[in-house]
Amino acid sequence: MFTHSDIWLAIDRLAETAGYSPSGLSKKAGLDPTTFNKSKRISADGKPRWPSTESIAKVLNVTGGTMSEFLSLIDKKEIFQSGDLVQVKAENGETVAGKLLSRG
Repeated sequence: MFTHSDIWLAIDRLAETAGYSPSGLSKKAGLDPTTFNKSKRISADGKPRWPSTESIAKVLNVTGGTMSEFLSLIDKKEIFQSGDLVQVKAENGETVAGKLLSRG
């Protein structure tokens, strides 16, 4: 089972590992740049605002990730920092390595 904060954590980690801010990732996916803003994660009446499955599908499409990989970001204990060496498996099966860029 996962929580509202787990899903947002996975989005934040996906954005960071792909070299984007949450806003930059939403823009890259063709979404409104404010879609993943922290200020929009709780509605005005205090209820949790969950990202849509369509939004998640769009960001996975632009990052080349799978839903399984997305969910694994919830369970990861390690948090990557800017400058860390990361490896990403592309859809074609190739592994790409590089340094994680800072949010910006």
